[in-house]
Amino acid sequence: MLNEVPSDVPSPIDLRQLTDAQAWAETALAKRPDRPLFFARFAQGLREAPALPNRRVLELGSGPGFLANHLLQALPDLEFGYVALDFSPAMHALARERLGPLSDRVQFIERSFKAPDWTAGLGLFDQVLTHQAVHELRHKRYATELHAQVKSLLKPGGSYWICDHWAGPGGMSNDQLYMTVAEQAAALREAGFNQVEPLLNQGGMVLHRAS
Repeated sequence: MLNEVPSDVPSPIDLRQLTDAQAWAETALAKRPDRPLFFARFAQGLREAPALPNRRVLELGSGPGFLANHLLQALPDLEFGYVALDFSPAMHALARERLGPLSDRVQFIERSFKAPDWTAGLGLFDQVLTHQAVHELRHKRYATELHAQVKSLLKPGGSYWICDHWAGPGGMSNDQLYMTVAEQAAALREAGFNQVEPLLNQGGMVLHRAS
């Protein structure tokens, strides 16, 4: 049928289960050794952003706390409230363990960004970050709506930092789950972001900043 809606791509693991979450966390860096380069670029962005009072940062799909741990250690003198949003209680448990005392600087929210009302009650943020999580929408057709929801959470002048795998030669083969670099930028513009800038493309992942 010409108008048939493509099916979501099922996940091979259930990240809500502790065993699956632990297995993913244990292999993530080995599979993507360039992840620290992206973490450093996120940190650079936060460091260079205006030091506003009551600064708030939201991480979508925060997982086992890799990015949060890097940012909170790399920026000890930077004052900001960090909100970690993930649908998996197992991932939050791993993040708390990884962060240790740093977890006192983090508000953990168990919520799925696939839910239509996931933004409810979160308030506004100066920066929204997401690393290797947008594809967990399980189909790329949902990306524009997610980005529009993020835009509604940004304060005036705020920025959205999005890193994910890309589809194409040298990248991922599934072009229903993953977008090309051009498709990623187009989805952000369709969501209402006027400025979309690719900052880092390495190891099959790309980081965009949108505002």
